[in-house]
Amino acid sequence: MPILCFGGSFNPIHNAHLRCAQAVADKAGYDRVLLIPSAQPPHKPSAADLAPAQHRVAMCRLAAETVAGFDVDDLETRRTGPSYTLDTARELRHRRGWSEVHWLIGGDMLLFLPRWHRPLELLREVHFVVMARPGYPINWDALPPEYHHLRSHQVEAPMVDISATKIRRRVKAGESIDAFVPPAVSRYISDNGLYR
Repeated sequence: MPILCFGGSFNPIHNAHLRCAQAVADKAGYDRVLLIPSAQPPHKPSAADLAPAQHRVAMCRLAAETVAGFDVDDLETRRTGPSYTLDTARELRHRRGWSEVHWLIGGDMLLFLPRWHRPLELLREVHFVVMARPGYPINWDALPPEYHHLRSHQVEAPMVDISATKIRRRVKAGESIDAFVPPAVSRYISDNGLYR
C-alpha cells in the first residue's frame, strides 16, 4: 500500500495526532504514516504562538520514534512561502517516484478544502483519506458536489480529546502535559522553553 501522508502545523505534535493517524492507517491498510510539518500554514499566516519550524520538525521526529510505522519529511520547512499541499504533493511524486499521493485530512478541515490553494487541481492530484471523528458528522451538503466522492474515503478515528491549543495553554500556565504528548516531546518543550 502507498504511504499515508499527514500534514499539519504540529504545534506541538500530540498523542491524538499519533493515535488517530495510526488507527486510520491500520483500518485503511497503510503500512506507514509520513508526518509532514508545515513551515507556514496558509490558514495561520500570523500565528504568534507557532513554534519555529525546526522545533516542530524535531518534535515530530521524537514522536515518530515512539510509534512503529511513522516517519517524518521536512520538505515543507525547506521551502519558502506558504506550505501549499499541492506543491508538497507534486514534490513528493517527483522526489519519491510516487504515482499518487495519499493524504490524511481531518473531517474538520474537509469543509475548508474548497478554499485551499488551487483546490480542484488538488482534488485531481491527491487521494484524500478523511479522518472522521465519532459524534462529529460531516455536513456533506456544505461542500460543493465535486467533493462528495470523498464521502467514500471516510475512515473513523478514535475519539481522543486533546488539542495543541490546550497543550500550549498548559505549558504557559506551568502545568504538566505528560498525559498529552510523548515523554520525549514533553522534555523537548521544557528543555527549549517553547510555548512559555
